[in-house]
Amino acid sequence: MRNFLLFFIFYIVCDFSLLAQSDLKLLRKGNNDYKNAKYNEAEIKYRKSLQLNNKNYKTLYNLGNALYKQGNYDEATKLLDDLSEQKLDDNTKAKIFHNLGNSLLKKEKYNESIEAYKKSLRLNSKDLDTKYNLSYAMSKLQQQQQQQQQQQNNKDNKDKKDNKDNKDNKDQKDNKDQQKDQQKQNDQKKQQQQQPKDELSKEEAERILNALEKQEQNVKDKVDKQVRPVKTVIEKDW
Repeated sequence: MRNFLLFFIFYIVCDFSLLAQSDLKLLRKGNNDYKNAKYNEAEIKYRKSLQLNNKNYKTLYNLGNALYKQGNYDEATKLLDDLSEQKLDDNTKAKIFHNLGNSLLKKEKYNESIEAYKKSLRLNSKDLDTKYNLSYAMSKLQQQQQQQQQQQNNKDNKDKKDNKDNKDNKDQKDNKDQQKDQQKQNDQKKQQQQQPKDELSKEEAERILNALEKQEQNVKDKVDKQVRPVKTVIEKDW
């Protein structure tokens, strides 16, 4: 029984040793592909290596770099950000923050990239590449802010112009309405001025007509009295 236990323990140790050698072998092959700019092949080998040992920070770090090289900045950022939380030596963490800053910079997240570079420099203040990238990220942030300010100014100017145009259009409409009202008033005055002085209103015309009719009847009566034939009686001649 004791021999069996010793054999079992030896088998387990050998098995883990073989697995470790296998994952490191894949890591080395992935590194070779990476150096030859075969980033997709390197990614595949790194992932296979992690299936055997997902605790190897070197494999995780290199996988993040391979993803970055392929333009997969989202996944690279997440992987490096998670890796930065692990307890590693300062030099390694400085490299992780440097590459994290690069991924964020590619995503145009300049504030976040600046913070990543600063964390890297706190761990390794002599890294000239990180200092340069920090300076570059700060200049890009300034440029971005200027563009945003310019866009905001253009929007504000457009809003002002639109408001002014609307006000001008309203004023023009009001002026046109006023001009129409004034023209209408002028036309009415003109018509009144052009109306003959002897033109009578309907009431005045009816009153005068009634007066004329009455006067005409009076005149007729007088005429009749004047011309009415006298009725003679013819007497018999006897």
